[in-house]
Amino acid sequence: MSRPLGRRGLLLSTGGLFAGAAGCSGTSGTASGPSGPASPHTSLPATTAWRPNRDDVDPDVKLRAVQVVEAIGAWPAGQGGAAAAKRRVAALGAAPSLVDAAGPMRPAADEAALQVIVAQYGGILTGTASVMVAYRQWTPGRAGGTTVDVRLRRARPRWEVTALYPGPLRAAVPRLPAEARRVLDHARIGLPPAARADVRSGHIRPAVLGALLDLAGTYRIDVTVFSSGHPLYVFGTDRRSDHPPGRAFDVWRIDGHPVVDRATPRRLVESFMRDAAAAGSYNVGGPVRVSGGATPNQFFTDDTHHDHVHVGFAG
Repeated sequence: MSRPLGRRGLLLSTGGLFAGAAGCSGTSGTASGPSGPASPHTSLPATTAWRPNRDDVDPDVKLRAVQVVEAIGAWPAGQGGAAAAKRRVAALGAAPSLVDAAGPMRPAADEAALQVIVAQYGGILTGTASVMVAYRQWTPGRAGGTTVDVRLRRARPRWEVTALYPGPLRAAVPRLPAEARRVLDHARIGLPPAARADVRSGHIRPAVLGALLDLAGTYRIDVTVFSSGHPLYVFGTDRRSDHPPGRAFDVWRIDGHPVVDRATPRRLVESFMRDAAAAGSYNVGGPVRVSGGATPNQFFTDDTHHDHVHVGFAG
């Protein structure tokens, strides 16, 4: 995302395998027990409720967004359907009408399990926020998931979810460039379902794929988002983001260290940001103020990028 304005067990993903452990949060937050009841004979994976990292700018923003996603996208046997989903959302004190915009979050199934991978800011201002929630979801005989742009506004006593924009999973093309295949197969590049589908669709620009491969030669990289599920505009502005046209990626974890965590070495994050610029990015944002750059705005930091590194490309 370009610089915004304002404040600071085997798991399957759609279209391919994704290494991970059932029952682990796999997030920049922490796990807190099962996310919902399961039937005694369920074949679905065990999952955990996502919790924000204590070093987040405003942990409650992300927690509220994730709770609504979990309530809509996971249910025990016999609790499928819109009416049951609306009851779960209402129990959180959120608007039941949000279920009407859930789309792919609510596949037709008797039961479903959902594991949030990461919740990352699409933008955070004084009174409004966007949280991108990337998740995997299982129903009997099917594995999937996507990334949802959850919109919120500040309210009392808690932030209020106002809208959901689930990212569509793009259809795969029959023939992919070699760089796209290498990204999909790379052991040091972690991709959630929507990001993997973006690559398989051929939508991601060659410069982005090439830079990601270059960086993976030095770092283990967990991507949050390429295009699907990201806001169309730089949050709080009328400027188009580099993400929807496939010209950017965000990274939430480097060498196993969540970017948001205060314990993550700042020198690691700064090194990654500098190497991203060296790989061709004109616009690198993160939690660290990096000096230098080929242009005055090549590096930036703000509250929105407290939890990830943005790597954007021109043209």
